[in-house]
Amino acid sequence: MSSPSSSTTPPGQDLQGAADSETPVARTPRLRIHLKPAAEEAVRAGHPWVFDQSIQKQNRPGEPGELAALYDRKNRFLALGLFDPDSPLRVRVLHVGKPVPVQPDWWRQRLHLALQRRQGRFDSDTTGHRWIHGESDGWPGLVLDRYSDVLVLKLYTAAWLPWLDMIVSLIREALQPRSLVLRLSRNLQPLAHQRRGLSDGQVLYGPPVDRPVLFREHGLWFEADVCRGQKTGFFLDQRDNRQRVRALAAGRHMLNLFSFSGAFSVAAAAGGACAATDLDLSSPALEAARRHFALNASHPGVRRCHHQTIQADAFEWLRQAHGAKFDLIVVDPPALARQAADVQNALRAYRQLVRASIHLLRPGGILVAASCTAHVRPETFFGLVREVAAQSGRRWKELGTTRQPDDHPASFPEAEYLKCIYLEVTGPVRRRGRAP
Repeated sequence: MSSPSSSTTPPGQDLQGAADSETPVARTPRLRIHLKPAAEEAVRAGHPWVFDQSIQKQNRPGEPGELAALYDRKNRFLALGLFDPDSPLRVRVLHVGKPVPVQPDWWRQRLHLALQRRQGRFDSDTTGHRWIHGESDGWPGLVLDRYSDVLVLKLYTAAWLPWLDMIVSLIREALQPRSLVLRLSRNLQPLAHQRRGLSDGQVLYGPPVDRPVLFREHGLWFEADVCRGQKTGFFLDQRDNRQRVRALAAGRHMLNLFSFSGAFSVAAAAGGACAATDLDLSSPALEAARRHFALNASHPGVRRCHHQTIQADAFEWLRQAHGAKFDLIVVDPPALARQAADVQNALRAYRQLVRASIHLLRPGGILVAASCTAHVRPETFFGLVREVAAQSGRRWKELGTTRQPDDHPASFPEAEYLKCIYLEVTGPVRRRGRAP
């Protein structure tokens, strides 16, 4: 990658909006895309995605990262977006309304707006959070996470690759990180390597990051494998739910299914849980869970909590868990549907997990069921959990539902991926024929 001080203009294009009279003459005609009627209305309503099948016509082939001007059927300007010819998600919308000049200051202001939305929300007890959350912050297909003094930039589209030098320069100017790490979505990794020589986990700026980065969350210590770990190294989006579990955990024996690195269990221990069991199929994840308990051993609650790990498939373990009883169960599986066609299988899996977990709870026990599957709508997931609880033969009440934290805003339906519901089992299994 070239130096961040190099030109902020992606190769082969100017930076101006569609109707700036002072625009220098481009080497090629501006990429103009006319949308089909349904896509017109969606873009006007604020939806940030234009798929290939929504394009009525375009004046020429486009290059990755090129600014595309979107027009309606009457040839009126609609929006400006980043073009990605390698993806069916062909345009990611940057701006809707009147044409604007897209100069470096425009990008700088957009970054500052995202940072301002989060100013004052996190004190020194929480040094891990999200600075930029993709489309909802005006940076479609891009996230920026903070882990103490290390920042992680993750890209989900090749459209950002020509803009990378500019992005690095703006981040350095605004946030002055010790190191900036690049993460690439799986589908983007081959393209990024071929076109720019970039690799997942590469340090774009600063000294090498050769070990997990320590950061704090509500006073507890965690580590993030920012170069190789899942997402950007940690599941920052569950921060608020971990704090809520912490408030519910006093005196309880907790089961953490799909525990990954045990963050829910550490939070529960800090809240006074007497025991915590982390269950995951991954041995490295369970090793990380044990390290997290060791990192927080100075906390009285964590020190007193009996912690154990079980390496197993959660579905198989639940089928054989007869007689096991817990006071608090967290069910937080990875995404179970990568595409819409997988939704029904995902719903069956959620039913199985919730049904089995409810029967492992003692009276007064709490179930925390979460889903990060974007293709499963929140109302669908909440309704499923309530239905399974109603069919379980147990008395129960709902304690509440949650969505994403404030630093992961959702400005359109597909961005609402995380949802969580809390149920309390208030009585034993009812015998058939008895009134509730």
